[in-house]
Amino acid sequence: MTPNAASASPGSSRRSFLASTAVATAAVAGGLPLLSACGSSESGSRDGTTSGKNAKKILPAYVASNVVTPDIPSKNGSAVGFIGKVDSATLKTSVPKKLGKGGKVTIMSPFWGSPPKDGNAYYKAMNDLIGVDVVWRNQDGATYDQKLGAVLASSDVPDMVVVPGWNMGGKIPSAIIGKFADLGPYLSGDAVKEYPNLAAIPTDAWQRCIFGGKLRGLPMPASYVGNIVPFYRKDIFDKEGYQVPTSTDEFMALAKEITNPRAKRWACGPNLKWTAFGTFGVLSGGEKALGWNLTDGKLVYRVETEEFLEALEWTRKLYASGVVHPDAWLGKNQAVDPATKFAAGEFLMYSGDMSGWWGQQASQQIHNPEFKIWGMDIFGHGGNAPQLWATQPANIFAFINKNASEAVVRDALAAANVTAAPYGTKEYMLTNYGVEGTHYNLKDGAPVKTDQGNIDVINAYVMIASPAANIARPDFPDIGRAAVEWQQRMGALTKKSTFFGMQITEPTRFTNLSNDMEQLEDDIVRGRKKISDMQAWVSDWRKKGGDGLRDWYQKLLDENGTATS
Repeated sequence: MTPNAASASPGSSRRSFLASTAVATAAVAGGLPLLSACGSSESGSRDGTTSGKNAKKILPAYVASNVVTPDIPSKNGSAVGFIGKVDSATLKTSVPKKLGKGGKVTIMSPFWGSPPKDGNAYYKAMNDLIGVDVVWRNQDGATYDQKLGAVLASSDVPDMVVVPGWNMGGKIPSAIIGKFADLGPYLSGDAVKEYPNLAAIPTDAWQRCIFGGKLRGLPMPASYVGNIVPFYRKDIFDKEGYQVPTSTDEFMALAKEITNPRAKRWACGPNLKWTAFGTFGVLSGGEKALGWNLTDGKLVYRVETEEFLEALEWTRKLYASGVVHPDAWLGKNQAVDPATKFAAGEFLMYSGDMSGWWGQQASQQIHNPEFKIWGMDIFGHGGNAPQLWATQPANIFAFINKNASEAVVRDALAAANVTAAPYGTKEYMLTNYGVEGTHYNLKDGAPVKTDQGNIDVINAYVMIASPAANIARPDFPDIGRAAVEWQQRMGALTKKSTFFGMQITEPTRFTNLSNDMEQLEDDIVRGRKKISDMQAWVSDWRKKGGDGLRDWYQKLLDENGTATS
């Protein structure tokens, strides 16, 4: 098998290809300011804070899809799972007739890799299925924020523009409100039923599409269960008789037992800090608003909590005990690529994006057949279960130009209705894999991309809209089932913080307030700084604007309530 042999959900598959870039890795780590989009309160607006009863008037009606039944249903916020073999003859149809009217729709989107030639077989097939002439203006994903800012500041805005959450800093939020259409007349309430695949997108994801009090975005849904998994080498654990730890004490004892520098083996690779945050119940760092939570009647930020300091201290002890691979000492956590040394058995445990579960297993099949990566449950501390916090249920959005005619808007929505088709349908297979025989072949019931597929079928149409999160692993059904069940178990331990699901951009005066915080975190866990340095940093943070930012969030909460209120 190859790494192209199976797909995650569009929510997960986007994380998969994005996780291969430095931008995405930093985003997962919380190292970039993943600002949600709305206007700043500095202008006196309440942009992007619509919630509760007001939001219900705007949100599309939810109508679950019954076209395909997943092998593993969603539970506790997990993705649904598909582990059965793919059979072209039994694929379902979710779009029985073309909704597109033959118009032209230009789309600007970030692209990682070399864009294929216009008019390739994949683009032709997709456009024919949709009934629309989609023309792509692909832009380099690594520098997309620069291009995005320039385009939105101009009068030459394409019909559709894709905006990832991590590109929503600066003036982008206000540009979104000023440049893009209100889709409420087409999608709010029962209107969405004209586009059944869009109607099946979970409401939480649509909530994230409210910008400036209007429904403006098309979402790419994701599970709100955190996607950072503590991985371990199951093949070596089984061979050596190691038991998967269920507490911090067990983890530390096991790490010391495994580590043998003379044999070039350490227990831990990079990023265990991320797991420690879950173990000790630290509020999410994946997006600034998620780091705030109403506790005992007061808004508290994640870095102000005892849990935050405890997680850093425990991770510092790991490093100090000598159980962490030397490469992880080199710099920031996300700067270390764990794949090669993990596969070589130089370390047996590390934290990484869930996409690596399947990706690493697939990449090792030929040259390292005994290799088996597995995910352990996030463990607790001091006899307590871990306290996990929800991530956002959508973080990439597509918008439609406010000057687009109704015909263009409806053609764009026709495209989204196709790309949001669920796994197990003809539309999903074409969107994600291309034309069978040209772009992929079925091998033992799993789609495997051809060389042409790897050229043509990259991140284009999948960026328009997605179905509810799913994990599909027909080539590795054991991993597919395990990954969904991991999310289900972790989901049972997951809470939603106060601003979950809301689109919020902090006022610009607070933009750089936490810029050096993550570097200090990494210096502390590596022993270069002390816990007292973080305490001093937090005190300074409060004086420089943290307390003012707290007041700003409190006012936001007082005026709007939570997303579910």
